[in-house]
Amino acid sequence: MSSQSKNRLGFFREAFAVLGAAAAASAAVDTHRRPKDRDLRTLGIDPKDFTARF
Repeated sequence: MSSQSKNRLGFFREAFAVLGAAAAASAAVDTHRRPKDRDLRTLGIDPKDFTARF
């Protein structure tokens, strides 16, 4: 596998991780739950700084 293929694969893997984390965090907030710390970190949000009124 060439390095260009590996870079492309890494990009898609990261894109799917971000989309999955965004969907999970959105669903959690929609159902008045706090999103998982892992999902927040994937989205670049520090879990300590995440505040929401549920």
